Amino acid sequence: MNSPLQDRIHQTITDGVSLRQQCGEQLAGPLLKANDIICACLQSGGKVLACGNGGSAADAQHFAGELVNRFTFDRPACAAMALTHDASVITSIANDMGFEHIFSRQLEALGKAGDVLLAISTSGNSANVLAAVDVADRLGIRVIALTGSDGGRLATHKTVDANLHVAHASTPRVQEMHITCLHILCDLLDDSMFTEKS
Repeated sequence: MNSPLQDRIHQTITDGVSLRQQCGEQLAGPLLKANDIICACLQSGGKVLACGNGGSAADAQHFAGELVNRFTFDRPACAAMALTHDASVITSIANDMGFEHIFSRQLEALGKAGDVLLAISTSGNSANVLAAVDVADRLGIRVIALTGSDGGRLATHKTVDANLHVAHASTPRVQEMHITCLHILCDLLDDSMFTEKS
């Protein structure tokens, strides 16, 4: 007989598997669109800038690391950076302008038309992520959103070109699916840009 904690482990894994199966059907189209956007950006000399808060900040850095370095095989470096890792920049902006500007201010400084913003918010309502998307709109930067729950304001923002929406109420389950989506994007990018087709 399983203990309550063993049952909890089993239920967590079962819920995660079920969500992956659901997302496998729903996200194929948005993932392919996001891959097209990222590949077009990189091939034209642009870069991917990623942002998010908390676990989503870690996902932004993880994705940038996979692009700059490598995913599953050695290939040329891809231009990407996370707007979540420079403590001096982030704290100076937060102190002088407010926390809601920590990503938008960096995007103003570092972004240009033809770049891509990867905007991650499990609620879809993170004020600092939405502010960055507003700047992306102004600068001609395309936006790929990763959202959860009901998608929030980010999912319906006019600037969002592709929305990888994980329709689940649990933030941990959404974050697990977000990192899966980011790994899929890395794989698609490698195959699209660096694998010779026969």
